[in-house]
Amino acid sequence: MNEQTLTTFFVLVALGCMAATVLIALGAIVMATGRAPNWLVGMRNDLGRAALRIAPLVAAGATLGSLYYSEVVGYVPCVLCWGQRIFMYPLALVLTVGAIRNDLGVRAYGLVLAIPGAAISIYHSWLQAYPRATSFCTVDAPCAERHVWEFGFVSIPLMALSAFGFVIALLLVARPTPVGERAGVSSADVNVEAHS
Repeated sequence: MNEQTLTTFFVLVALGCMAATVLIALGAIVMATGRAPNWLVGMRNDLGRAALRIAPLVAAGATLGSLYYSEVVGYVPCVLCWGQRIFMYPLALVLTVGAIRNDLGVRAYGLVLAIPGAAISIYHSWLQAYPRATSFCTVDAPCAERHVWEFGFVSIPLMALSAFGFVIALLLVARPTPVGERAGVSSADVNVEAHS
């Protein structure tokens, strides 16, 4: 695969993450009204149970994407890129451990990493959309340089923001998976066995 094909893939995944984040937020608003239809409640519950397993995949994908751009393509990460990496790389590891352990407590650790990472991504995305000199920029790795600029707005920091945002949304709706479901047994089977 060439660089443009992979960039298009990364951009489409980022746009999918953005869309999913918006849908989760809209669903949360409808749920807060207390008049959510049963299908939405069911979807929210299903997503909540899967969220701890999806979030590390998103963070790992973002980590691999950033490594691809710096180590394979050869883009030199700027100071703000490094700031985002400082939060994304451990986020992938922490969320993976949380998913393996089915530990809902990982939400706190994940949010502590994802929220500041998202804040840096917002600033960096704004800086690339409206380039100007900053104290963060260096001649070797200017923060406002657009290595990727697809559809007139999608940049590498915006892709990172989409990952951080989706991880935050997933962590906010996450619920622990019942023990029977983790072992491949449905909760109905566990209830039948418990009453036998």
